[in-house]
Amino acid sequence: MSVNGGTVSVARVSARALLGCGVVAGPLYVAVVLGQAFTRAGFDITRHPASLLANGGPGWVQTLNFVVAGVLTVAAAVGLRRSGLVWGARLVGLYGVGLLLAAAFPADPGAGFPVGTPADYAEISARGMGHFVAGTIGFGGLIAACLVVARHYRSIGRRRLARFSAATGVLFFAAFAGLSGGAGSRPTIIAFDLAVVLAWTWLALVCADKRRTASSAGADEA
Repeated sequence: MSVNGGTVSVARVSARALLGCGVVAGPLYVAVVLGQAFTRAGFDITRHPASLLANGGPGWVQTLNFVVAGVLTVAAAVGLRRSGLVWGARLVGLYGVGLLLAAAFPADPGAGFPVGTPADYAEISARGMGHFVAGTIGFGGLIAACLVVARHYRSIGRRRLARFSAATGVLFFAAFAGLSGGAGSRPTIIAFDLAVVLAWTWLALVCADKRRTASSAGADEA
């Protein structure tokens, strides 16, 4: 094997591994959130955003969940960049940065969680404001990434993925806007929970698609 050939092979394997990070990031994140949601005393998944799980004694679990998800998402963004996406990859990377910032600035307690917090508690601390900024940065990047990737798929004739990408971006924007203006109502929290699952599904599908493309390219050149 030539030196150049070896270099190309290593680069290809690295890209596939990075894209694999995007495939597993969402299922891992959701599984950890659900595991906490059904075991943490006082937490109601229809009333409390997942970010509140970073409070209380076991709050380190959700903080670590944000860190792992953020690192995996940034890795996926590098893989997407190597697959040929430029702005889409940068925006996915911004989403990953938002997750890391969410770990650094935990959400304030609220709506009776953790146990002992008044049900009407709604004070916003400096860290709580930092969490809101982190969400705005990360979710803004995610929404824009969906729309940019939708345009990419339209340009190469992949209409189903284009529609799914665009729909994910629009629905996530609507859910985030509803959560921000809904004062923590059950419908807005449930809608946002579903939108988060949808967004992670989108990232996993895009990374899996680009990973298959990389595999096909490798087979053609073998």
